[in-house]
Amino acid sequence: MRSLHGRFIITSLIAVSICLAAASVALVQIFADSYSKRVRNELTGHINRLAAVIRFSPEGRLQVSENPPDNRFLIPYGGLYWQIDDPVGKTEVRSSSLFDYVLPLPQDSHPVGIMHQYRLSGPEGKDVLVQERVLSLAAPEGRRPIRIAVAVNADEVDSARLGFALDILPYVAVLAALLVLMSIGQLWIGLRPLDRIGRDLKAVRDRKASRLAGAYPREVQPLVNQLNKLLESQGAAMEKARSRASDLAHGLKTPLTVLTNNAYSLREKGEIEIADELDHLAETMLSHVENELARARITPSPDQRSGDADVEKIVNETVRMLRHTEAGERLAWDVNVADRLSVPVDPHDFRELVGNLLENACKWARTGIYVSAVRQYGHSRLVIEDDGPGVSPEKLPELPRRGVRLDRLKPGSGLGLAIVSEIAAVYDLTLVLENRVEGGFRAEVEFPDASDSRQESTGSVEDLC
Repeated sequence: MRSLHGRFIITSLIAVSICLAAASVALVQIFADSYSKRVRNELTGHINRLAAVIRFSPEGRLQVSENPPDNRFLIPYGGLYWQIDDPVGKTEVRSSSLFDYVLPLPQDSHPVGIMHQYRLSGPEGKDVLVQERVLSLAAPEGRRPIRIAVAVNADEVDSARLGFALDILPYVAVLAALLVLMSIGQLWIGLRPLDRIGRDLKAVRDRKASRLAGAYPREVQPLVNQLNKLLESQGAAMEKARSRASDLAHGLKTPLTVLTNNAYSLREKGEIEIADELDHLAETMLSHVENELARARITPSPDQRSGDADVEKIVNETVRMLRHTEAGERLAWDVNVADRLSVPVDPHDFRELVGNLLENACKWARTGIYVSAVRQYGHSRLVIEDDGPGVSPEKLPELPRRGVRLDRLKPGSGLGLAIVSEIAAVYDLTLVLENRVEGGFRAEVEFPDASDSRQESTGSVEDLC
């Protein structure tokens, strides 16, 4: 289970169940011991009262002048019994409750005055708890040992134990529910800082903040500090890497320009073959440099974008700029972009994508360019079409490759559609390049909805809490 809430609730249920079960067993045992002690005290009292009413006849026969004051001694099998044995006189006196039953007292010897307890089989097959004491009483011929035993039905204690357990069961259940609810409340309060971290991370991923701000509890603050350091070092490392790539590429452009000029000088001197080779090498290296410059400008991950791109604003600005170019002035522009449409792409990367697609269309269009951007079924779609000559079907798969130029008489480095393809790969966009049925070329880019993308990017953080 990946949810901390679920794990804590299950752990709490198990812990509370074990603790309350153990506590219930302990309480029942304490009650049973207390009840048994009360029963033993009651039996001891009966033994003492019986000892007080024992008499001996002049012939030395054992006599009990009266029953102890408890009606259960008078009811046959009433649950409370007494039995007095006279080993010397070979006589035995029993309570009326024993009726025709004789308690099978053990035949072992006991010291005088010591109390003994045991469990025996009683009347009607029911167990009885027996308490016995041997007393030395004065008889006509001298002192005589007498065994006095008092018994009570064992199911009285067992029933009391069971009744107590059933009585406390509802209270234990209510207590368990309260403890679990209190644990959940404690969890909710304790994990609120983690929820706040999740919200702050969402703000960072949505580029509404650059770090986790605010005061956190002392136990969470080290984690927040490490996350902020990670964000800062990651941003600094990315910016440094992009700057170094850009500096390296710009540093190579000047030597390549000199190499191109040297090739031109060689061509004027008649060294055509060497000049062509140098031109080819310079062009290849320049293509690599421009490609690396373009790649350095692309955000390496959707989560690191500076925000969502405003499609209407960027498309209109790019079209307005291209309208003032030599090729764009002669074309008719048909632009249809939905209001307030945004896509989860860094604005700079989206500008690069739109600019390359529109420049490519402007380069090949004969009379007009058609641009549309709409949101449908949770996705946004950008379509750019021109009425140019199109592309031969066998060349279509090669268009996204770096440096592919179908007509070297046209200006350009062959990197435009390759850059578009790389941006689409970074943001997991669907890119379709195809010929129009009515003639010309069509580029379609499908974007996930901006709100869906933000929700997916933060869902894993919130699930842990």
